[in-house]
This record gives sequence, structure tokens and C-alpha cells, in this order.
Amino acid sequence: MLPVLVCPRSIPRVPDLPPTTWLRSFETAGRHMSFTDAAAELSLTQSAVSQHVRLLEDRLGHRLFHRHARGLQLTESGKAYLPVVRDAFERLALGTGAVFGHDHETPLTLRATTGFIELWLAPRLDRLFAERPELELRVASLIWNSEFIETGVDLEVRYGQGEWVGLEAERLSRETLFPVCSPAVAARIAGDPARLADERLLHIDGFRNGWTEWLHHAGASVRIAGRGGCHFDTTLTAVHLAIAGLGVVLGRSSLVSGALARGELIAPFDSVLDTEEAFYVVWPADAPLRPQARILLEWLRREAGEPLPGATP
Repeated sequence: MLPVLVCPRSIPRVPDLPPTTWLRSFETAGRHMSFTDAAAELSLTQSAVSQHVRLLEDRLGHRLFHRHARGLQLTESGKAYLPVVRDAFERLALGTGAVFGHDHETPLTLRATTGFIELWLAPRLDRLFAERPELELRVASLIWNSEFIETGVDLEVRYGQGEWVGLEAERLSRETLFPVCSPAVAARIAGDPARLADERLLHIDGFRNGWTEWLHHAGASVRIAGRGGCHFDTTLTAVHLAIAGLGVVLGRSSLVSGALARGELIAPFDSVLDTEEAFYVVWPADAPLRPQARILLEWLRREAGEPLPGATP
């Protein structure tokens, strides 16, 4: 009797993919918009990166960059292809970590103040999880800026002027300061800064600019002492007390926009104080970011330009 031969299921043939070295050079150059900077990141020569991209363009039959004396510019084909290549590398890195256990040993960790976590980050997390359901995120809270001494912290959000030794820093917010309070307190104040003298001022310690600076800016510092009231070491506590009608807090625009949109807080005055301080995402300058951290960093960059869900842009 002749043996029975079992043929394996045929697998649809996938078009030959370009070499990953070409794709990596394209993705890195597209991220930096520079062959020179891409070469530095990849530990290659500038001519090698340029040659990889040129070979990739020849393979695809499309130009990916316009090359100008002042730098690079993505073509329409390049704009369409770059996120595809970037997503493929990110998913490959995540999948490798998931299969071999690295992600479970060292989860992606973001550290931030409690106020930023609850008032800025939490209302946006549904968008991150919808976009990247495979991410396993650990969020750790802090009160004051500290060193990156906690094992496993990938990214940290800090408030300041972006000047921290040994850290890379990218600005996430543009802050303005203005008083906010509950609707009942706003009705008592009736738009008159002088009536703040009869209200409890809620102070948040640790910020460069506070009530003293805003009162001076609004022309009310002569009539009202800017240091009386209650002091707190977290924004979250002060904002919750203001919502409860127990005082007036000097709100930072990125943190109170949600409560303003929901009508929980009212801004009773038109006077707004600009500040040089802002929220920054930071990480150690001497350590490359893991792929998962790069995904989170890119998401934070995009979210920084988007309004809070339900808030007026």
C-alpha cells in the first residue's frame, strides 16, 4: 500500500519585504528629519543611512524624502509609509517582550504628581487604551520632584521650567493662572476681586507663581493679603476643596479645564496671569528609552495638543 502524503496548507505568499536595516534607517531619519541625527542614533555614518533610504526608495519605486539644502521633507508617500513602519517596529518590540517575559518583569512606568494623574492623565487614558490595548502601564505618584532612583521608572512628568540636570525634557503644557471656585462662591464674588478679602484663599505650595503674583497682576494686592488662607502640598486637594465651596484656588489652566467644562468650577475674573512654568515629560539623558516608553512619549506629545474630552478647545 502506498503511503498517504499529506500536503501542508498553502500559505499566501507575502511580497518580499525590504531589509529591516533600510526600514530602520528610514524610520529614524523620518523621526529626526535628518540623516545626520539618524546616523548618530543608529551608530552608522550619514552616508550609510542615506544609502539605505535610497535603496529602499528604489525597491519601493517611490521617493520617500525631498532632499533640500536646509534638510529633509517627507513626500506624500513617505508621510503615508512612516507610521506603518514605525508601528511595525513598535509592535514587534512589544510582541518580543510579551513572548519572552521582559515586559512583565519591568512594566512600563510613568511617574507624576497626583494632581496631574487625576486631573490631566486619567480623563485621557481611554484614548491611550483604545489606541494601544496591548500596553501594560504602571502609574506611580509623587509629590515633589525627585531623582530617578526608583527602579523601573521610564518617564516622569514634572512641573517647572524644564531645567533638570541629566534629564531630557519636553514641554507638554502652556500654563495660565487664574482664580477658580464653586458656582456658589462665584455668585458671592460677583466678578469683584476686592471681595476675595472675604473668601478663603487656597494655596498650593511649591510653585514659583501663586496668589501674590496674580493679585499684583490684577491690581488687587493693596487690598488683599496674598498669603492668608490654607496651604496644601498637592493641587488635587486644593481643587477638590474649591469644588466643595470651601475657598478659591489659583487654577492652572491644564488642570482645571475639565472641572470648568463640567461647571464644577467657575472662573469669576477675566484677569489671567501667564507663567513660564509648565508640565514637562522627562527621562534620563544617558539612557535610551525602551520601545514601550517611546510609544507612551509619542502619545503624550499628541495629547498635549488635544483638549480634554468634553472641554472647549
